[in-house]
Amino acid sequence: MEVKAKLKNANFSAQKGRLVANQIRGAAVEEALNVLTFSTRKAAASFKKLLDSAIANAEHNEGADIDELYISTVYVDEAATFKRFRARAKGRGNKILKRNCHLTLEVSDTK
Repeated sequence: MEVKAKLKNANFSAQKGRLVANQIRGAAVEEALNVLTFSTRKAAASFKKLLDSAIANAEHNEGADIDELYISTVYVDEAATFKRFRARAKGRGNKILKRNCHLTLEVSDTK
C-alpha cells in the first residue's frame, strides 16, 4: 500500500529542495521526522508538513500502522518561475528569477 502527498508551488528552488529530499529518501518515517525537525534548511519545514500529511492519509484512509511506514518515493520537480526586475544605474534593470517547485512524497509499509 502506497500513500501519496503533494505540495505544489513551494517557495524555494528545486535544487534546494532536492538537498533535503536526498536526506530522507528511503528512511523510516520516525527517522525522517527527526532529520526534518532539526534541519536548518527552509525546505525542511515544507517537507515535514508534507510528511505529516502523508502519515495522516495513510493512517486515516488506509488504516496503516505508523511504526511500519517508510518513505518509498520522494521527488522534487520545477514549477513556474516568477520573473522580476530590479532597477540599476543609468536606466538599466537586472532580471530576478524566483524559482518554485512541486514536492511529491510517497510512504509505504512494504519494502
